[in-house]
Amino acid sequence: MREDAYRDWTSAFTLLDTMETFFDSRIDLIQRQLSKRTEKLRMRAEHIVKTSKVRTPGGEDLDREVQKMKLKMTARITNLTQAWHSAKVVRTREKISFFFGVHSLLASALLFGMAPEWVHVAYSIQALYLLPLRWYKYKKRAWHYFLFDLCYYTTILNLVYIWIFPASPALWVACYCLSHGSLASAVITWRNSLVFHDQDKVTSLFIHIYPPFTFTTMRHYYPNVGQRFPALAVVEHLQPVRALLISSMIYVIWQLLYWKFVMVNRRAKIESGERTTSFSFLINDKRGAIGRMLSGIAPQYRELAFMGGQLLYGLLTEIPAVFLLYDSPRWSGLFLIAIFAVSVWNGGGFYIEVFGRKFERELEALRKELADATARSTSLSGRSSPQSDEIITPLQSPELTGLKKDFSPKMPSIDLAMSPALLTPANSGGHEKTE
Repeated sequence: MREDAYRDWTSAFTLLDTMETFFDSRIDLIQRQLSKRTEKLRMRAEHIVKTSKVRTPGGEDLDREVQKMKLKMTARITNLTQAWHSAKVVRTREKISFFFGVHSLLASALLFGMAPEWVHVAYSIQALYLLPLRWYKYKKRAWHYFLFDLCYYTTILNLVYIWIFPASPALWVACYCLSHGSLASAVITWRNSLVFHDQDKVTSLFIHIYPPFTFTTMRHYYPNVGQRFPALAVVEHLQPVRALLISSMIYVIWQLLYWKFVMVNRRAKIESGERTTSFSFLINDKRGAIGRMLSGIAPQYRELAFMGGQLLYGLLTEIPAVFLLYDSPRWSGLFLIAIFAVSVWNGGGFYIEVFGRKFERELEALRKELADATARSTSLSGRSSPQSDEIITPLQSPELTGLKKDFSPKMPSIDLAMSPALLTPANSGGHEKTE
């Protein structure tokens, strides 16, 4: 009996083991093959530097050009090697993030099915870990003005309700509406991605998707919820006008504080480019719909238009929660599945398009650089005097011949074939903006 239970327990991690084995093997294979090629290239370049001789009359220009090519290629290889060595530390950190991200998702699903009364505890613990870590990282990058955005304000408000004022009906209504409105819709508008190895993306997704998951669980699946959260026993149904009015008042309070302490008190740093905010980011993004609309408004009215537009957007995104989700467990579940599906789709785009194509561009750039240097040297060799049979140049050496062969168009065999989609043109553009 114990052996059967143990076998069932271990089989539950088959998917995790498969994913980890797949990614580890592919990344290790790429690293080994690229390291092997860079080391081989380095040895050949050093051999060329030591053994190459130009004994042709008037060949000084050719010698100088070849020397420049050697130095440039050596520097290129050195930088690439250093990048791969430093990437070992990055990959270890990303594997840890991947490990905890996958287990956080697994634990959340298990808690939802087996002990929904612990979901709000899991939300609080993760928030207390991820939010200080984000503040530390954003402070180092001078991005910390993003931490004044509505999503962080709402997250703090949610924790205040859960642990300090669980009997407040007004606070419950505000947290529920904001979590299912502005926060949940931000997964779509900010292109949040489920990318387990990237802690920054995992944190952004957590901030936007875990609050509606938590409050949906509290509303529809928490046993005897009135004992732990008395406000839910009072608010059996939402009154649409009152609910939207309460959430609007909470939004206005946040917006006034944001305008005073960020847009007014720190205007000089923002206008100088020392600091970036959501407003400055969106208005400078000419490709986005918000940036295009704001650029058509007079500069003195842009802030007011932006704040009014945010309020209107927040109210529109809360309408489904007020009229449909609060009274329907089924629609609430479908809503969460849809939001989660968007994040998974965005994450798949990141892995397949961004990661794969970035590696492909690195290889193409290295190959093109070598081809250009070889073409320039060949051109100079053609202009020099080839009358002597004793002319020996690095371009004619067996070492460089083999080097060019290694970087022939067959080079992408460094196992970009690990996924045929890596060489497929991207169908969706854009990169998720990290809050």
